[in-house]
Order: sequence, then C-alpha cells, then structure tokens
Amino acid sequence: MEVILDKINKSVRYSGANHLKNHNIPAWIDDSVAIAHNKVMVIDNDSVISGSFNFTRPAQQKNAENVLIISHAPALARLYAGNRTWRKSVSHGDN
Repeated sequence: MEVILDKINKSVRYSGANHLKNHNIPAWIDDSVAIAHNKVMVIDNDSVISGSFNFTRPAQQKNAENVLIISHAPALARLYAGNRTWRKSVSHGDN
C-alpha cells in the first residue's frame, strides 16, 4: 500500500500523512499542483474505486458524495496505476 496526498498534509499538525507514517505506510505529498484532488484506489491491480467521496466522517455523515467501484477491470486499473506512478514521480516522499 502507498498513498499520494494533497499538500495540505504538509502543514496540518495531525494530518493523514502523520497517521500513515505512524503505521509504516509510504506516503507522498503532491505539491506540484494547486490541489491534488484525486480520490482513487487501485486494488490488487484489478479493481478501481473513485468518486468525490473523501473517506472522512463528514463525507460519510453530512455530505452529498459519490463513489464508483469498478471490479474485474485490470485494463482500467493499469491506467489508474500508471497515473499514480506519474503523480508519485512529481511528488515528494513524506517518510
């Protein structure tokens, strides 16, 4: 598992980056753009989860969000994984 986060995680005292680092999960900060607003998970190089959902309590309990789960789609998963590799290459490691 690895994660690319928005640059806000560099300045927030208790950010997602801190939580991931404390659990030995590699994280990168994408500070090469104004907002890294991607919300994508590639699972087992086979499935993709994407949408506006922020994976936070407010998103779950208060917001109007969407999430799309596409299973058994290895070609699509490869495309998203390629984008992650590119975003990671222009990001800074946080661990």
